[in-house]
Amino acid sequence: MGERKYGQRGYMEDEPREKRSRPQGPRERSEKPRGRGLGAPSKSVFKCNRCGESLSAGKAMAFDAICGGCGDDVHTCTNCSSLDTSARFECRQEIPEPIMKKAKRNECDLFSPKTTQVFDSDKPSPGDARAAFDSLFDL
Repeated sequence: MGERKYGQRGYMEDEPREKRSRPQGPRERSEKPRGRGLGAPSKSVFKCNRCGESLSAGKAMAFDAICGGCGDDVHTCTNCSSLDTSARFECRQEIPEPIMKKAKRNECDLFSPKTTQVFDSDKPSPGDARAAFDSLFDL
């Protein structure tokens, strides 16, 4: 072994290689929530693309709907679930002609409001945690 020119493994093929660790099987899946402990989403809501204000999906379907938070039109391509910048005419639906102003109100019949998943905030506020900690030492 003293005659090796290079010290890397695989240089001299006639020597036995070290056993490589085999990949382990899949881990067991637990049913506990992963991540930051948020759990499963509680409901789907429609939010304005411009200001983030929550609106009812029924109100968003009206052609003349206006957001209560920013006063912007709601029936726009930017608030539609079919908006896809990589698709033809930037829409996943088959539309006959492109809509040029995506942020302006349009009369598209294929509009479906873009919904997002919302998590309940059942976590205590920092003040509640401090109060609980202080109550441990009250006598």
